[in-house]
Amino acid sequence: MDKPVIALKVDVDTFVGTRDGVPNLLAILERFGIRATFYFSMGPDNSGKAIRRIFRPGFLKKMFRTKAPSMFGLRTLLSGTILPPPIIAAKLPHILKETERAGHVVGIHCWDHVKWHDYLPWFPKPVTAMELGKASALYQEVLGHRALTTAAPGWTVSADSLEVQDAMHLSYCSDCRGTHPFYPVMDGRTFRTLQIPTTWPTMDELLGENGITPETINDHYLTLLKPGLNVHTIHTEFEGMAMAPVFTDLLARLTDRGVRFVTLAEVAEEAASSAPGAPLAMAEIAGRAMPVAVQGNQPYETNNVN
Repeated sequence: MDKPVIALKVDVDTFVGTRDGVPNLLAILERFGIRATFYFSMGPDNSGKAIRRIFRPGFLKKMFRTKAPSMFGLRTLLSGTILPPPIIAAKLPHILKETERAGHVVGIHCWDHVKWHDYLPWFPKPVTAMELGKASALYQEVLGHRALTTAAPGWTVSADSLEVQDAMHLSYCSDCRGTHPFYPVMDGRTFRTLQIPTTWPTMDELLGENGITPETINDHYLTLLKPGLNVHTIHTEFEGMAMAPVFTDLLARLTDRGVRFVTLAEVAEEAASSAPGAPLAMAEIAGRAMPVAVQGNQPYETNNVN
């Protein structure tokens, strides 16, 4: 039987998460000798505009359940509304450089996280291309080479976004939820960029549900550990800040179990030639207020608490 392997995918959504959360995570990961895959939001931090989601079913419940206002802080909650939105990678280029120098893979999350997450289904294709194009240009300016991987905000995709990713000649993407690497089929079209899905629920999906607390969440994560590949998405605003001690405990417990940690680039190198095709569609999953991209042909649950 295959031993468990874990790929850590780090979503960097905000200016504060970049400034404060990334250095904290780099220190934690260095302590365990782990290399991860970081996806940076490159453009304006318009996090304050997410308040428009207040009318979506489940949004307020999630905010209170995860204590998001205290997690994210006032600077993030007002960014792009009362406070002008900083261009994240332009203001904090040294953070991206430091992450790459530490041996981690650095990819693109987006240009404008809130804009992509909330409005991608209505983007004309040129707007989708422009969003990724601006992010790619700034990435190359900061790091001196082109990006080889992207990961969609909120696991939000469209056939157009997959087509644009193909045109970017990426090595792989991590845009969805599912069980194993695959080539996506959407709207009757097959795309050639490998998808490596997140297989575990995120911390913000679990906290406050089914009695899960910061003290018990790692017990639950250990029940999800399966032979073969496990992909765990973390957020700098959670695991890199207020929940850093909980994340550190999880890594210690996983290390004690002999789990091997890999980057998504290592997963892609092994899976690219043998991965099957599979449907990809936007769907509702437990713990999230908005639909996410879900791999088809396999069961996927986020709330299977034992």
